[in-house]
Amino acid sequence: MPLEMPDPDDEESPRRRRRYEEPSGPWWRPASKFGRIFFGLCAILVVGAIVTSYLLVAHFLQRDGRFRIAGTSNIEATGLTQVSRADMLPVFGEDIGKNIFFIHLSERRKQLEQIPWVQSATVMRLLPDQIHVNIVERTPIAFVRRGQQIGLADADGVLLSMSPARMTQHHYSFPVVTGIDPRDPPSSRRARMAVYQRLVGELDSNGQRLSEQISEIDLTDPEDARVLMPEQGADILAHFGDDQFLTRYQRYKAHIAEWRQQYPRLAAVDLRYEQQVVLEMAPGSRPPVTTGDDKSAGQATAAGKSAAPSKPSAATKSNDAAAAKAPANPAHKPQSHSGSKSAAKSALEKKRLEAKRAALARKRKLNNSPNQPAPVSPR
Repeated sequence: MPLEMPDPDDEESPRRRRRYEEPSGPWWRPASKFGRIFFGLCAILVVGAIVTSYLLVAHFLQRDGRFRIAGTSNIEATGLTQVSRADMLPVFGEDIGKNIFFIHLSERRKQLEQIPWVQSATVMRLLPDQIHVNIVERTPIAFVRRGQQIGLADADGVLLSMSPARMTQHHYSFPVVTGIDPRDPPSSRRARMAVYQRLVGELDSNGQRLSEQISEIDLTDPEDARVLMPEQGADILAHFGDDQFLTRYQRYKAHIAEWRQQYPRLAAVDLRYEQQVVLEMAPGSRPPVTTGDDKSAGQATAAGKSAAPSKPSAATKSNDAAAAKAPANPAHKPQSHSGSKSAAKSALEKKRLEAKRAALARKRKLNNSPNQPAPVSPR
């Protein structure tokens, strides 16, 4: 009988099974020792070539004269209106003659944004030897009074300086703002300017540009915008609070003629309460008067007592403070005291006169009596 020989093509043969059960490893992990050594040498050569190429390119870029900032003409700037090149170029003073790749763009951007008129800046490299700067300048929205000087301020409360001639050229027309101190933190100045923007925005919301009728705004207290309203012959200080600016402005305009007619010495008007208005007189006049919003000025005291303010405690405090500011009429109190004293004196004299008359009548009656002895003549 012939012997049975294993078929190499048979899937059930041990060699076939061994080939399927033992797959080869990944390409980066050769199975043989020689393959692993060869792969390691190739990897070292590739890494060395990359590092060498990088160093050669970096050396070329850093040492080649074509990448050097030769002068200020290599620095381009856009967006300059209030900021001049003379204000900007000192920031790049130490970069003249330096390789363009050694310039710290982030530091130059921060230095540019420290210029008061610069709101934001962008600094870029333009190969081979150009620096491009894009400037976004601040927009002034108000005049600011600091002592006897008038400057400008933007929405963030950053104080901006400009010569009067330049202001005239730009035809700026803003209300004058006080109470913005450069020593205050930026957040405090930004909050005050936010109140200013809301006030001007509400007054100009109907298209009538009512903010142009405002002379000055005191923002020392951000919760009480004190507006100086120019009137004929005098300026009236109006307390507008921190909201409802248009409503309070309309209330002021509706009653100011009547108030001034009845109180010629009117100096300030507090409009922060819903149902009453506090009128403060000039120094040396009568004390402050509280008037109801729906009453005439002639019913000042009665209306002030009957109308309940929206903030009673604040109203009481405001009235007390106003009373402390405006002294009472000095002739009023002495006059009442003098009248009471003279009345008491006249009553006392009247009693004395009546007593004197009664004594005289008794004496006459005694002289006319018949039982009285005859008078004796002296010797």
